Amino acid sequence: MRGSDHHGRLLVQIIILRGTIKHRPTPKAASMHPTTLNRIARIARTTLGLVAVALLAACHVAPPRTDDPNEKLNRKVFAFNDKLDKAVIRPVAVGYRKVTNPPVRTAISDFYTNIRLPITVANDLLQFRPKQALQTSGRFVVNLTIGFLGFKDPASLLGIPMEQNDFGVTLARWGVPEGSYLVLPFVGPTTVRDVWRLPVDSYFFDPLSYYGRNHDFKYGQEYIPQVLYLVTLRSRGIDAESFLASAYDPYVFVRDAYRQQRLYNIYYGNPPAEAIEEMQGLNDDQGFDPDKLLQEQHSWEKKNDQKVE
Repeated sequence: MRGSDHHGRLLVQIIILRGTIKHRPTPKAASMHPTTLNRIARIARTTLGLVAVALLAACHVAPPRTDDPNEKLNRKVFAFNDKLDKAVIRPVAVGYRKVTNPPVRTAISDFYTNIRLPITVANDLLQFRPKQALQTSGRFVVNLTIGFLGFKDPASLLGIPMEQNDFGVTLARWGVPEGSYLVLPFVGPTTVRDVWRLPVDSYFFDPLSYYGRNHDFKYGQEYIPQVLYLVTLRSRGIDAESFLASAYDPYVFVRDAYRQQRLYNIYYGNPPAEAIEEMQGLNDDQGFDPDKLLQEQHSWEKKNDQKVE
């Protein structure tokens, strides 16, 4: 790929489901069945093990990978997902944009953005970032209350910054290797490490997933909020289709964009120049300026406000 292609790749945003759940209170130990107590003990041991791993890792981030050993299979799945998108998903997203105006889409976007903020809080705590967790908690409460359940975003007007985090970043901060790049049916780009963020974040932290599991309406109506969320995500992606359309190789474009965006997330928006150069396979002799690339990334995010419209 030409050097100019590398600058465009980092500007493509990858959006992943985020959220949290409200756990039910644990029954008193005296009334528990021995099997229940054993399960709790196993969970406690597992949790302590994860904490120990995190402490031993000491926030060491494994170096990024640039190879693609599964490329042949990945390209087939990529082609399948592309056909599915063109046949079903994109038309639905286009229809959604036609029946809603920008203010309505912004309100829906604000709601979903806010309802999933607790997942950021949970992962900030897992990454030993109490300050950021408290900050995001404040944003969540402000928007939930005076923001009319999150359909408005007064927290931004009050200067409370927006941050997003997930379990994939947590694993990276714990030093878990990235693993091979994967393209999964219906899911899209991921890695062996990141593949865990969707089930973990969705099952343990996603309030919409929790709502769906604990309600049983006719015709699966309890899952409508989750489906609408996915539609809003795809709707936002329509504005970025020009990046993909102009790519020499769409598969390589998406792969590199995903890897670089994850690198950006793992280092909380400020990856070291060495990591960027290693990811890009570039060096000083090629005239690559990572600082300029990061400035372009920040400018793009500021313009788009990282929200689904």
